Amino acid sequence: MNIYLSLIYLLATVTFIYGLKLLGHPETAKRGNQIAASGMALAIAGTILLHGLEVSGFVYGLIGGAILIGAIIGYVIAVKVKMTKMPELVSLFNGFGGASAALIGLVEFGQNTGNTNQTITILAAIAIGSLTFSGSMIAWAKLNGTLWKDIRLPKYNLINNILLLAIIAYAVYMVISGSSGFAFALILLFGGLIYGVLLVIPIGGADMPVVISLLNSLTGIAAAITGILYDNMVMLAGGILVGSAGLILTYAMCEAMNRSLVNVMFGAFGGTEVSGGEQHTQTQGTIKKASVSDVAILMNYAQRVIFVPGYGLAVAQAQHAIHELEQLLENRGIEVKYAIHPVAGRMPGHMNVLLAETNVEYDKLAEMEDVNPEFQNTDVAFVVGANDVVNPAARNDTSSPIYGMPILDVDHAKQIIVNKRSMNPGYAGIDNELFYNQKTSMLFGDAKAIIQALVTELKGM
Repeated sequence: MNIYLSLIYLLATVTFIYGLKLLGHPETAKRGNQIAASGMALAIAGTILLHGLEVSGFVYGLIGGAILIGAIIGYVIAVKVKMTKMPELVSLFNGFGGASAALIGLVEFGQNTGNTNQTITILAAIAIGSLTFSGSMIAWAKLNGTLWKDIRLPKYNLINNILLLAIIAYAVYMVISGSSGFAFALILLFGGLIYGVLLVIPIGGADMPVVISLLNSLTGIAAAITGILYDNMVMLAGGILVGSAGLILTYAMCEAMNRSLVNVMFGAFGGTEVSGGEQHTQTQGTIKKASVSDVAILMNYAQRVIFVPGYGLAVAQAQHAIHELEQLLENRGIEVKYAIHPVAGRMPGHMNVLLAETNVEYDKLAEMEDVNPEFQNTDVAFVVGANDVVNPAARNDTSSPIYGMPILDVDHAKQIIVNKRSMNPGYAGIDNELFYNQKTSMLFGDAKAIIQALVTELKGM
C-alpha cells in the first residue's frame, strides 16, 4: 500500500476514535461528528486518488457522480427530516449500510475460489449485511407507522433460531464444498433477508431503542468484514468502532429495560407474553383532570420542578415550548431539571438530541440513576408524552410485561402532572398505574399547545 495512503488511513482512524470520544457528551457531540466525518472524507479522497490501480477517466466519473448524488440526497434528507422522524432516518441509513456490505459480497463472490479465508469473509458480509438491511427496513416501517402491528408466528423464537442455524450450516457447506455458483450466494442472501424480517417483525415499539442499537452494531461488523475483504485498514477500524460501540450501547439499553443480551437476540424481546400463565390486569381507579390555570398556579408556587419528556414531546414538536417554560420558571427562582430515561423515545438518546436542539443546558439533563433520588423532594413532576418509563407497574405488578424494568420514580414527587392527548396506553400497550395515583392530575391536549398556554398563563401572574 502507498505510504501516503497508509498515513491518511492512520489519520482517519485517529479522527474516528477522537470523534467517537466526543460523541460521549452532548456538548461536544456535534464537533465529534464533524471531526469523524472529515476523517472519512479524507479517507475516501485518499482511496480514490492514491489506490495505485489503472482506472479510466470514465470510472472516476462514475465514482464522482455517485458520491455527488449520494451527498446531495443525504444532505437534503438530513436537513428536512423532522425530529419525530429521526429514529426512522437512523434505521433507513443503517439498512443502507448493511445492503452495501451484502452487495459487495455478491460482487466479490466467485472471484476468490479456493481461498477459504476470503470465501468466509464474503459469505459473512452477504449474510450479516442482508439481515441487517431487511431488519432495518422492518424497524423503519414500524417506527414510521407503516407496519403498526407486531406479527408473531406460532413458535416464532423456535423458527428464528432454526433458520439462523440453517443459514450458518449452509454457509459452512459452501465453504467446505467450494461452491462458486452465483445462485448459491443468492440463496444465502435471501436467507439473510428472511431472517432479518422474522427477527424484527414480532418486536414491540417499546423495544425499538434496543433493536436500533443491535442493528447498528451489525452494520459496523459488516463494514469491518468488508475491510478485511479488501485489506482496507480504515474500513476495518471504522467497522470495529461502530460495531463495538453499538454492542456497548445495546448492552446499556438492555440494562435500562432489565433484559439480558441473550434474551434480546434469541428471546421474545418486545413481546408482551407473561410468564407463569399470569394475566396482567387493567388498572382500576379514577383520574383527576387539571386545567392549564391549575397547573400554572402549582408551578408558580413550586421550588423544584422536574420535566419528564417522552416521545409525545417529539410528536408535538414541543421542545422549544418546554425550554421557554423552563426559562420562565428559572427566572422566578424555581429549580428545573429534565429527567431522561435511557429508552425514552424511539432511539437511544432521542430525548437528549431533541432537547439539545433547543440549546437546553446539558447539566439540566439528568440521567435516571441521578435524578430518581430527587423526586421525593420535588414539588411538581411534569410528565410530557412519557408513558411506560414512568409506569409504577414495573415495580409493583409481577404480572406486568414491564415488571423489573427500571423506571423514573415520578410517583415519589409531591405533585404529578401528566400531559397526554388521551388515556391511550403507551407503546408497551398496557395501562399506566401512575394516571390513577392520588397525587396525579391529567392535563389533556397537544403538548405544544398546552405548554404554550402554560407559558402565557404564568406570564400573566
